[in-house]
Amino acid sequence: MTADDKTIALFTTRLRQMLIQYEQLKEENKRLREELDKRDETINEMESKLSSTQDDYHSLMTAKMLEITDGDMEAAKARLARLIRSVNKCITLLSEQ
Repeated sequence: MTADDKTIALFTTRLRQMLIQYEQLKEENKRLREELDKRDETINEMESKLSSTQDDYHSLMTAKMLEITDGDMEAAKARLARLIRSVNKCITLLSEQ
């Protein structure tokens, strides 16, 4: 084998190694892109669920505030009426003395 033949054989061997490495990297790149797409899809689903859950939470809090406000107002009015009656009784008792 001459020096040129050895150089060509070495070049051919290196070229085959590069082609094999290129194919491996191409497959790895494809796999990583698929994984990235799956993660993006998962992130989008989770963001959608988060948004939906936040909307539900705000609706629930609004409903709870309205429920508490109505119930508390009636309870507060009844309590205030009892306090007023109690104060009136005290005034009446003090006036009689």
